[in-house]
Amino acid sequence: MMSHTLLIRADGGTQMGTGHLMRCLALAQGWQEKGGEVLFVLAWETTAIEERLRQEGMQVAHLVGVEAGSEGDAAATAVLARQHHAWWIVVDGYHFGGAYQKQIKDAGFSLLFIDDNAHADHYYADLVLNQNIYAQARLYQAREPYTRLLLGTSFVLLRREFWPWRGWQRPMPEVARHLLVTLGGSDSDNVTLKVIEALRQLVGEWEAVIVVGGQNPHYHKLATAVGDDPRFHLRQNVLNMPELMAWADLAIAASGSTCWELAFMGLPSLFIVLAENQALLADGLATEGAGINLGWFHHLTTERITTELGHLRNSPEARKMLSHKARAVVEGRGVDRVCQALCSGVVLRSRLVTKADMARLFAWANDPLTRQMSFHPTPISWEEHQRWFTVVLSQSGTLLTIIEMWVGDGWMSVAQVRIDEAGTVSINIAPEYRGQGLGTAVLREAVAFQHTILSLTKLVAYIKSENQASQTIFSRAGFLYEGLSLAAGQQCLKYVYTLTEDKVK
Repeated sequence: MMSHTLLIRADGGTQMGTGHLMRCLALAQGWQEKGGEVLFVLAWETTAIEERLRQEGMQVAHLVGVEAGSEGDAAATAVLARQHHAWWIVVDGYHFGGAYQKQIKDAGFSLLFIDDNAHADHYYADLVLNQNIYAQARLYQAREPYTRLLLGTSFVLLRREFWPWRGWQRPMPEVARHLLVTLGGSDSDNVTLKVIEALRQLVGEWEAVIVVGGQNPHYHKLATAVGDDPRFHLRQNVLNMPELMAWADLAIAASGSTCWELAFMGLPSLFIVLAENQALLADGLATEGAGINLGWFHHLTTERITTELGHLRNSPEARKMLSHKARAVVEGRGVDRVCQALCSGVVLRSRLVTKADMARLFAWANDPLTRQMSFHPTPISWEEHQRWFTVVLSQSGTLLTIIEMWVGDGWMSVAQVRIDEAGTVSINIAPEYRGQGLGTAVLREAVAFQHTILSLTKLVAYIKSENQASQTIFSRAGFLYEGLSLAAGQQCLKYVYTLTEDKVK
């Protein structure tokens, strides 16, 4: 458990989209889960959001009489960080450039800079996080040698209310009748009204929930537009977005930060570009097959919306493909990974083994130490490995996982973990990554990943008595020694892990 404070310097109100504050809230919730305290430092009053932050047990402070991103801003933020014994400072906003980062670093603090468009002339932060689908290292060539990059949708920050939905399986009806419309916190151009007009042209049975942001000035116009039509349900300041996304069969949304929530929930979505910073997101999701890009709102006609909706409503296969691709883009562990980077610097993720991994696993399996600690120590032939690999890939109850570690600005394969339908666990660290203390972190990552796929509540490991390294790894990961047992006709040690809700978190 930690007692350190995480200071988050983020703007709100009309100067910054609510999506930025919401992703900072997600990170703050993850920090709280690890036992830390959180202080939000704001320059603009945002009553509704501030109330929510305080309800979540977070402190809020305001900067008065300073320009956002200025030298005075950085100085005042550093003073607050010292007063609250902050460990890290997190900065999110378009006002903060290279000079601001340097001033924070020169004041002696560790700095995480959340960035979307590489707008700073130089990066002095310890960590730069760009969670967008288009994030690439070449955007950050002007950075310090110590600056580490966290790039891509593996680091998407999702709020606490979405975490229980990891592993949820979306039903796919023949005809999509439940529609969700969510066009951001303000929707100053009232594109929601255009969508409502398009929905009126849909044939068949349907109903739509229209989510209206707290800063939307057009609520009364929208209420007048839907009138007493029972097919429309206006909702403002919604707090149950995961439930609404689970209820819906299709969504029409702005291609802002909500697109990551929709992707995580596997909700087939049509995206509308409302601002310049949303265009690349919509293009990226469309390129991955994870959404339909309707383009810029001022070029969009009601006929186009109706046509695209009509096609998807009546094509379960098209919706299923969109859902599958979307879930592959955002699997929902970004907060964990960023907190790992803040706490220890070791950032891991799991992925399912593919055919492209066959040769890699063959080499790892025939490593001399691996064979020595195996219950079947003789070398494995390529033909035997091929047969085993094919069988395992075809078994829906067996989870064969590659664990990857974030190194520099990319993912490297560092281990393989296998969990069968009985919950038996085996782990193999790549020879080149042994001796780095990764074993326990790798095992914990695999256990969390299996919960989203297999949902097993009890896991077991059988370890040779001479394999001291594995005994240490499993013990530190929460496996309890249960005594002697037999595996493959040989006496061994049995370790058992019982998964509870607090361990899932």
